Amino acid sequence: MTAETTRRVLIVDDERDVRDALAQTIELADLVPTRAGSFIEAKDHIDPTFDGVIVTDIRMPGRDGFYLLDHVCSVDPDLPVILLTGEGDIPMAVKAMSEGAYGFLEKPCGAKELLAVVEKALKARALVVENRRLKRELDRGDAATRMLFGVSEASEALRARVRAVARASAEVLITGERGTGSPKIAEVIHLMSGAASRPFVKRPAAQLTHADLAQAFGEAEGGTLYLDEVTALAPAVQFALLETLEQGTTVRVVSGTSSDIADAVEAGQFSTDLFYRLDLMRVHVPALRERPEDIPVLFRHYVAQACEQANLPEPAITPDTIASLMGQDWPGNARGLMNAAMRFALMGGVGLGEEAIAVGRAEGLGLAEQMAQVERSLLIDALQRAQGRSGQAAEALKLPRKTFYDKLARHGLKPDAYRTDQT
Repeated sequence: MTAETTRRVLIVDDERDVRDALAQTIELADLVPTRAGSFIEAKDHIDPTFDGVIVTDIRMPGRDGFYLLDHVCSVDPDLPVILLTGEGDIPMAVKAMSEGAYGFLEKPCGAKELLAVVEKALKARALVVENRRLKRELDRGDAATRMLFGVSEASEALRARVRAVARASAEVLITGERGTGSPKIAEVIHLMSGAASRPFVKRPAAQLTHADLAQAFGEAEGGTLYLDEVTALAPAVQFALLETLEQGTTVRVVSGTSSDIADAVEAGQFSTDLFYRLDLMRVHVPALRERPEDIPVLFRHYVAQACEQANLPEPAITPDTIASLMGQDWPGNARGLMNAAMRFALMGGVGLGEEAIAVGRAEGLGLAEQMAQVERSLLIDALQRAQGRSGQAAEALKLPRKTFYDKLARHGLKPDAYRTDQT
C-alpha cells in the first residue's frame, strides 16, 4: 500500500442528505466514500487495516461523534478522525483534538475546505500504513530486507544484487558516494553468506599498515574482512593484500570506495592487478537523491532509532515534514539524513533547517558518537541564542537545570564563553 492508493473516506452522519452531499464531494475528488448513518454502522469498517480516514458529525442520536472518536482511538490511535461541528460544538471539538482527533470543520463547510483537510489526513494515514507494512516485512525478512531500507525500485534492485553477491564466495567491490552506507552493505553480504557465523571485521584503509592488515586477516579467519575507502591503501599494503589473496586465504575481502577507483588506477595510485582482483563482483549503492521515495522510510527509521537511543518519545512526523525532507538534495546521503533525524528527535520534532543537514558529517562515527555531536551542537546553539544565560538556555531545551549542567560538563562547554555583555 502506498500514499497514491490510500483514498478511502468513511462518512458518518445520521442525516442521509448530508451523507450523500459529502459523498458526492468525495467522489468528485477521485476518493472512495463509504457511508454510515450511526456508530453501529461505522464500527464494522474500523480496524487497524483501514487505510483511509473518518469524517464524522458530532451530534448524532445515541452514540455520538465523541463516542466514535474514543472507539477509534482504542482500536488504532493513528487512524485520522475529522469532526464536523456546529457553532456551539467548537470548544468541544478543540478539546477532542487534544484527545486524538485529527481535526475539525465547522458546518456548513465548503468542498475545498473539506478536501484540503481530508487530503492531508489521507497522506498522514498513508505514511502510517506504509510504515507498518514495511515493519511486517522487516520482521519476517532476510538480512537484506531487515537492514537495507527503501521502497524504491533502486532499493529493490540493490537488495536483489546484494543477495546474489552474498551467495558467491568471490571478492566484492562496493561503490557509491560518501554516506550511502557501504559498510552496512558489506555487513549484509557477510550475514547472507555461508560465512555468517564467522567474524566480520571492518578496517579503514587509510593509514593501514602491513602489520595491521595481517592482524585483520587473522581476526577475520573464515569470515569477511571489509576495507573501507580501499583506494587509500598505501602502495606497500596494496602489494601485501594482493600477495595474500593470490596465495589463498579463508577470508573473503569486501572493499568499499566513494572515489573513482578506475581514475586511481589510471593515475598509478592504485595497483591494476589488485583492482581486477577486488572487482570480481561489484555492488553500486545509488545516492539518496536518485531514490527520493526512500526518504520518508529512512527518516522514520532513524528518528525511531535516535529516540530509542536517547530514551525519548517519538515526535510526530507530519506530511509537511516529509515534504520538507524530500525537497532537499541530501549531499550527505543516508548519513546526512540520519543526522537530521537525530536532531529532529532530540529537539522534539523541530530542527530541519539547512544547518540540520550539515551537522555531524564527520566520517566513521557510530550512532552514539553522532548523537553526542548533535547534542553538543544543540547545547551550543541554545547558549548562543540565550547569550550565555544558562537558565534561559535550559528552558529553551526543556531540560532540568541539573541535567543541563551535567551535559555542559560532559561536552566541556562553559556558558560564560557565550555571553555578549562581558566587558
